[in-house]
Amino acid sequence: MTTISSAGTVPGAEAGILDREHTIAKAGFNRWLVPPAALCIHLCIGMAYGFSVFWLPLSRAIGINQPKTCPEISLWQELFTTSCDWKVASLGWMFTLFFVVLGVSAAIWGGWLERVGPRKAGVVVALCWGGGLLVGAFGIYTHQLWIMWLGSGVIGGVGLGLGYISPVSTLIKWFPDHRGMATGFAIAGFGGGTLIGAPLANLLINYFKTPTSVGVWETFAAMGVIYFIFMMIGAFAYRVAPAGWRPDGWTPPSENKSMISQHHVHLDDAHRTPQFWLIWWVLCLNVSAGIGVIGMASPMLQEIFAGKLIGFPDIGFNALSVEQKTIIAGIAAGFAGLLSLFNIGGRVFWASLSDFIGRKNTYYCFFLFGIVLYALAPTFATTGSKMLFVAAFCIILSMYGGGFATVPAYLADMFGTQFVGAIHGRLLTAWSTAGIIGPVVVNYIREFQLQAGVPRDQLYNTTMYILCALLIAGLICNHLVKPVDSKWHMSEAEVAKLQEKNAVTGAATPSGSFGIGKGGLDVRSALFWAFVGIPLAWGVYKTLESAAKIF
Repeated sequence: MTTISSAGTVPGAEAGILDREHTIAKAGFNRWLVPPAALCIHLCIGMAYGFSVFWLPLSRAIGINQPKTCPEISLWQELFTTSCDWKVASLGWMFTLFFVVLGVSAAIWGGWLERVGPRKAGVVVALCWGGGLLVGAFGIYTHQLWIMWLGSGVIGGVGLGLGYISPVSTLIKWFPDHRGMATGFAIAGFGGGTLIGAPLANLLINYFKTPTSVGVWETFAAMGVIYFIFMMIGAFAYRVAPAGWRPDGWTPPSENKSMISQHHVHLDDAHRTPQFWLIWWVLCLNVSAGIGVIGMASPMLQEIFAGKLIGFPDIGFNALSVEQKTIIAGIAAGFAGLLSLFNIGGRVFWASLSDFIGRKNTYYCFFLFGIVLYALAPTFATTGSKMLFVAAFCIILSMYGGGFATVPAYLADMFGTQFVGAIHGRLLTAWSTAGIIGPVVVNYIREFQLQAGVPRDQLYNTTMYILCALLIAGLICNHLVKPVDSKWHMSEAEVAKLQEKNAVTGAATPSGSFGIGKGGLDVRSALFWAFVGIPLAWGVYKTLESAAKIF
């Protein structure tokens, strides 16, 4: 008869270096090594938010100094042309590819990820994201837009989806006492990827550019290699908690005092519950309101405040000179960077706060504060208060990021931890949907207002009130979330059978710390945190340097 050790491993069983069984932590392991491993993945794939740094140089990849335009060219023709430069609008479709493929791939392969574990998934993510950038580099080198879309958008998008959800289940099981904080640290990396990636890309573009090249394909290739190495380090640093592991001295919270379930809901049943779809809408509506603002942050600040940004309060946007517009564009870039910084900080702050006030109450904060701030934004703009306007949107973006970081713990509270990664993957289709709703609301209403002759400093007033309406709908959905009906709970026998099938434990699952404990900041973990923290600190410095110009 096969025996099971207290750590949940099968003595004598052979497991490949990428297999889940090979990554089960042993006595003496420090669980605080897992969050920086997740950050190694997320800080790389988070560059998806910063791809706009490539659009202007790519729009003159042939013309070098000036775009070689073909005014009558269609999008279909742009996919294959080698004689005309690409339009910025056509390049911008990469964002749609990123977030649609992210949601679809997370939904499709979330179950596979739960079975194989975070290390194997992390290696696949590194191959997809790093390899996708290399394929994209080849597409830029040959000036084939379809190849760049396929490489960075589709192959890279698969890496985004798997990379985004790969640490969720692992971290929640390592930190049952701080679910929100743990996932907040990891998912903060996705927001922080731009802080590192955008200035790094600018440095590389300037280094590689020549009289015959704008330097972008070389930058894609270099970043693909850098990201691959960084992500492989994270993948091999992953460890999974032994079955039945819990921190020393920690006991699960009582169900009658919280909305945290001690039961598990099967992946195949989760989407049949009203709780799944209510949380789906909660995430979708919160993200829809924030993602539209992210996409238009720079032009919004420029059009609303115009001359006020450079000491000429009576000059509107249309009256600015070309040189003045260039100056305020640089200031607005600092605003976008500041929003990114709050996007990151919000992921850690709000997710950690949710451990104390609960996930549902945290989302109440998002919706109530968001409604008030969006409603006041037109007033801040009318009075010309840059400080209040910027502060309002920094708080809004902190809650946008906080929504992403809190939702995995919300799902774990509702459906248990057994399938939380895969359930989270399916829920991310809400992100794909929001990626269409948010920009459509903001961009098309702006175009409609422009055609109607609305002054540029008032273009976004109606939009803000519509975003309030989205948040009100989200508030109602969040209010309707209740604990999952017991009819959907897996029995203890079903859970034990599933764990045995996955070769993680036997039918009789021991419980305890297995010599691992709560961990702490020892030398090894401090070095690993510094490894991911120093690049992030550099990115924060560069962002604050640019943002200081706003005031």
